[in-house]
Amino acid sequence: MRVLVLGAGYAGLTLARCLERRLPAGADLVVVNDRQTHLVQHELHRAIRRPALESVIEVPLSDVLDRAELIVDRVESVDRERRRVDLADGGELSYDLAAICLGAETAFYGVPGLADHATPLKRLPHAAQIREAFLAACERDGRAVVGGAGLSGVQVAGELAALSRERDADVDVVLLEQLDAVAPSFPEPFQDAVRGALEDRGVAVRTGTTVTGATETTVEIESSAPAGSVDGQGTAEGDAPDRGAGDSLAYDALVWTGGIAGGGAMGGSRPAVRGDLRLDRATFAVGDAARVVDADGEAVPASASAAIREALTVADNVVRLATDSDGDGWEPRMEPYRFDVPGWIVSIGDGAVAQVGPTVLTGAAATAMKATVGAGHLTTVGDVRRAVELVESELTG
Repeated sequence: MRVLVLGAGYAGLTLARCLERRLPAGADLVVVNDRQTHLVQHELHRAIRRPALESVIEVPLSDVLDRAELIVDRVESVDRERRRVDLADGGELSYDLAAICLGAETAFYGVPGLADHATPLKRLPHAAQIREAFLAACERDGRAVVGGAGLSGVQVAGELAALSRERDADVDVVLLEQLDAVAPSFPEPFQDAVRGALEDRGVAVRTGTTVTGATETTVEIESSAPAGSVDGQGTAEGDAPDRGAGDSLAYDALVWTGGIAGGGAMGGSRPAVRGDLRLDRATFAVGDAARVVDADGEAVPASASAAIREALTVADNVVRLATDSDGDGWEPRMEPYRFDVPGWIVSIGDGAVAQVGPTVLTGAAATAMKATVGAGHLTTVGDVRRAVELVESELTG
């Protein structure tokens, strides 16, 4: 039996390490990833301000995989009917069971000029590009615009505001969100605390604002708030009239974190899966690669914590199929996935906001919790040294 794990992000690496321990000895386990490393994605924004962290948040897969065969190549397509995966180098792999853990790409929604002029944040080179553009903005006290106020956009805006202070610059950092709240997928108390933390650090938050286009120097917007205002509260502090009031904003650095879409191997789509996380009897889709509705009918937000927990459920089900199925088409009962995370946490510059149950935390308590999240993941995947280094960097700044 051959089991394929396609992708080695949070879902893929978690799943592969579980299967290394639990698959029957006779089963072949193959991991396909387009890079030789695993990226601790939720710490990627830190590399904008702290480039030295690149070596901490990027983990060689050869250090953390043991039994699995690693193939470094890009998945071009998945033919589920034939149970075949086509690779960019022209090779192909057949499978008995497979898990698609390819993550997602940044969605630009066809907005004119946006993909050409905005930098996403998916890879380490993106962090370097954002840093370079922002440092240039610092030289002329310019403006940085971040599109999308989900957790990634919030964290980028917080890092840029902190970097501006460190450089003793006067850069306007503007965070745009089409919906009416920052972190719109999360509970209202968490949203309010996140917005307050951003504004305390000088980030101008503009919700109810849709990006309709981008040029090399301006972002075109439509806003439900009066032109030149921040949610109808008047002109943002430090927002001079010649800096793009009205239906456009001039920028020196433009970052886009406004949505996710499926990768090329999935035809740009994120297929829907339900509680068993299966696309068919032999193929699972895990993490951001899919739109997950859990066993209770609850839509699952795209997040690292959800991807890891989904992977643990898929590991149970793959092991059951690999161990207990027979040749007559009978298969064991699948373990259902239910979305259940203890809370949420986001870093904002050198601070953080967390929600555990109904309680929202800020200050030192939230910062300490944030430090343990990435370190906990690194420890789980077997890299204790990087876990210690990450904690040190989070707590010392």
